[in-house]
Amino acid sequence: MSAKKGLHLTLKIWRQKNSKTKGQFETYKISDVSTDSSFLEMLDILNENLINDGKEPIAFDHDCREGICGMCSLYINGRAHGPDTGITTCQLHMRMFKDGETIVIEPWRSAAFPVIKDLMVDRSAFDRVMAAGGFISVNTSGNTLDANAIPVPKEDADKAMDAAACIGCGACVATCKNGSAMLFVGAKVSQFALLPQGRVEAKRRVLNMVKAMDEEGFGNCSNTGACEVECPKGISLENIARMNREYMAALADRG
Repeated sequence: MSAKKGLHLTLKIWRQKNSKTKGQFETYKISDVSTDSSFLEMLDILNENLINDGKEPIAFDHDCREGICGMCSLYINGRAHGPDTGITTCQLHMRMFKDGETIVIEPWRSAAFPVIKDLMVDRSAFDRVMAAGGFISVNTSGNTLDANAIPVPKEDADKAMDAAACIGCGACVATCKNGSAMLFVGAKVSQFALLPQGRVEAKRRVLNMVKAMDEEGFGNCSNTGACEVECPKGISLENIARMNREYMAALADRG
């Protein structure tokens, strides 16, 4: 039996030294790539070839490679995380591409996500939005209730868990024509707002997180829905609507 033929590909990859320098696409050829390889494994092979040739490898983010951490954020052929749906870049396999295909690979494009180097961007803006209000406090003065003893409607619990599935990869921002972070912030607001433990700081939380989001330079939502389509965890637009309701109620309460 003959060996399985690998893919021969042309890669157009964004190279940029840092956020202060001008970047450009550079073209690379790679051969005999197994269709069973992941996209990141293909980049590993390319980097090994570059190092062997005495050239600088391509910088890209990665960590768990299990679709959990959200680090492996790449814009591939005009789509966040590539041509498949419901997956992160590390879960994308080379069988999704054809032999001889040209693949264009870019970093996230957003003013709030400046390029660190090549395909790596700084997503610490998300961390600062979370720090602005993504927490709960508990009264421990002798009357603390066990979380499992607090009744929560199953529908609310399910929606909270769905919102908490957000991994903060930034695909919603990268795919939005306005660079909006509303889906991310909506998910983080919702996962607390839907549960009784999160109601104590609910009004302060949503006001602070929306303020932080605006200060970081993210764009406004115009309800095109691209964020939901490209989100690897299928976070629903319902979370944006919920955040808007929470925000308006907090504003009204503040007067």
